[in-house]
Amino acid sequence: SVNFLGNMVVISLRSDWELGGKTYTQGSVIYGNATTFLEQGPTACDWNVLFQPTDRTAYDYYTCTKNYLILCTLDNVKNKLDFYKIVDDGSALKYIGGDVEAQVLSCNASPLDTQESDLFWFTTSGYTQPSTLYMADATKVENGEPEYIIEKLKALPTQYDASGLVVEQKNAISKDGTKVPYFIVRKKDTELNGKTPTLLYGYGGFEISLGPKYIASSGIAWLERGGAYVEACIRGGGEFGPSWHQAALKEKRNKAYEDFIAVAENLIDSGVCTSKTLAARGGSNGGLLMGNMYTMAPHLFGAIHCAVPLLDMKRFHTLLAGASWMAEYGDPDTDDWDKYLYKYSPFHNIDADVERYPPMLVTTSTRDDRVHPAHARKMVAKLWDLSDADADGTDKKKKKDWPVYYYENIEGGHGGAANAKQSAFMTTLAYDFMMKTLKKNAEEMP
Repeated sequence: SVNFLGNMVVISLRSDWELGGKTYTQGSVIYGNATTFLEQGPTACDWNVLFQPTDRTAYDYYTCTKNYLILCTLDNVKNKLDFYKIVDDGSALKYIGGDVEAQVLSCNASPLDTQESDLFWFTTSGYTQPSTLYMADATKVENGEPEYIIEKLKALPTQYDASGLVVEQKNAISKDGTKVPYFIVRKKDTELNGKTPTLLYGYGGFEISLGPKYIASSGIAWLERGGAYVEACIRGGGEFGPSWHQAALKEKRNKAYEDFIAVAENLIDSGVCTSKTLAARGGSNGGLLMGNMYTMAPHLFGAIHCAVPLLDMKRFHTLLAGASWMAEYGDPDTDDWDKYLYKYSPFHNIDADVERYPPMLVTTSTRDDRVHPAHARKMVAKLWDLSDADADGTDKKKKKDWPVYYYENIEGGHGGAANAKQSAFMTTLAYDFMMKTLKKNAEEMP
C-alpha cells in the first residue's frame, strides 16, 4: 500500500521489491521523498527502511499525531509500539523510543487531532481484560518518561470471572521444525494431570491473525467452568506477515494442519490434557481445518466442533463464493486435485476402516452466502451412512463408533445466526457439547 505523510511517501510491501540493485523484502515498510517519487518515479528516490520483518516480527499498522509517527508491530504475536518524530519539514523520521517489551494485548492507537495535537486514543484488549480506552501522549516518549498513557477514560464491563487465570505464550515444534506459537489461558493452580477440559481453536488462512483479545463467550462457557482455552497461531494466518500466510498456500496447505497437530501434541505432552480431554474448534476455513483434524488425526481429540465448514474440496469452487478462494487452495479442475487438493479434502478422506472417530458437532446455516451448507450436509450424511456399514458399505450389522451430530440453523449468514439470541444458542450448543463430552471422558480416566 502507498500513503503520503508530509513530504514523505510511505510504502508497505506485500512482496519483495527490487529497486536500484537493492531488494526490499516483503512485509517491510519503507519511505522516501514524496516530491521526488511523484515527479521522477521510485527509482530516483533514496529509500529508508522504517520496518523490516524478521521470522518472528511483522508489521501491523502505523498512525500519526501532529509531530509523531506511531508504528505498531507484532513481536512474536504480541503488540509493540515504536515512536518516530517527523522532522526536516515533514521529509524524514527520527526514532525516539517505544515499548521495551511487547505486550500480550491487542493495542490500537489513533490520533486525537492530527493538525493540532500529539495526544492519541489508545485502546487495549486481552484474553482476560475487556476493551479499555486510554488517553496517551506521544511527547512523553521523546521526553524520556517511562509511560505514555496519561489517563484511563473508560472500559467495557467484565463479562466473566477472570480471577486466578493466567495467560501464557508457548511454542510447539511442527513436523518441519518450524516454531509455532500458541496462547493458553488457564487457572494458575491447574493440576497437570491430563484431566483439564482443554479447547484448542485455530483458523490458519487468508492471512487472518489470531492473538490476544477479550472473548466473553469463551470466558463464560469454558474458563469459568474450569477449562483451559488455547489459540494456535498456525501458518496460513498473518501472525508473522505475508510469508507466514504464503507458507501454507495451495500445495503447502499441509503445513497449517501439521502446525495444529503439533500444538495439540504439545498440550498433551505438557500434561494439561490428554487426547480424551482435548477439544478442537474452528469455523469456515477453520472448519476445513477441523475436517482435516477429524480425518488426519482422530486419535488426538476427544471432541470436535466444525462450524460453517468447507469440506468438499473437489467442488468448493462451484458453490457460492468458492471460486474466489482458488488463490488460497488451488483449482480442482486442474492437476492441483491429484497433486495435493485431494489430500486435504475431508469429504474424500473418510476412512471406512477406522473403528472410532471422535465425537463431532457440525453446524451450518441454510442461508450461508459464503460457504454453502452442502459441504456440511454431505459430510455428515456420508459419515452417518458409513458408520452404519462395514468397509465396503454392505454389512449393516456392525455400527462403528462415529458419533456425529448436526445442527443447521435456517436463518443467518456465514455467522450461522441471524440475531443475538440465535448466536447465543449456537455458541451454547457448541460449548456444552464439547465440555460435557470432555468431562465425561475425564471422569472415566483413572
